[in-house]
Amino acid sequence: MEVLFEDDHLAVIHKPAGILVSGNSFKTITNALAENLQQSSLPDVTKPQPVHRLDYATTGVLLVGKTSSSIRLLNKMFEEKKVEKTYYAVTIGEMTNAEKITSKIDGKRSQSMYKLLESVTSKRFGKLNLVKLKPHTGRRHQLRKHLSSIGNPILGDAAYGIENLILNGKGLYLHAYSLSFIHPFTNKKVFFKGKFPQKFEKIFVSKMAEIFANKS
Repeated sequence: MEVLFEDDHLAVIHKPAGILVSGNSFKTITNALAENLQQSSLPDVTKPQPVHRLDYATTGVLLVGKTSSSIRLLNKMFEEKKVEKTYYAVTIGEMTNAEKITSKIDGKRSQSMYKLLESVTSKRFGKLNLVKLKPHTGRRHQLRKHLSSIGNPILGDAAYGIENLILNGKGLYLHAYSLSFIHPFTNKKVFFKGKFPQKFEKIFVSKMAEIFANKS
């Protein structure tokens, strides 16, 4: 497990694909944290806990609390939408340049923003697009459902993809790229980002390098 940052209060790790954040399975991020993080020296130290979720197939940055107070405050920050999350995905089909998606999910108001960064021609899929995504709400599978709803499902999405255009064996092309928030104990703004999976770089080589070189 790659640790991107940690102090006595919190940690940021890079979640690989194909592992649950939590659950009844033995192999979860939650179960692995104690072996991969330094124990906090603070009086309310507790078992490290992720304070948000990423899908089983999604890669990227995951925020973890290391004390009772930090877990409580970080959870509250997510509830109050004080943590800015940025994702990148590869989608299928022709797309417009930028759009706000507001379709309801499970009967609840949901909103995602996307920006089209680059498109390449694909013999099998017609067009493959690199999109930057910012979810403004946190519904289950929100980005996957929203992109599917406008006819541009994420590459490798077996649940919400187009039947004849499911890419098998490569995983889901959805990456939780960065987190930005005010550290609840130092009051400093922090920004954490994780490198793209190689499968992204194989399609959009120059654009991946450009994004990672900037605070984007």
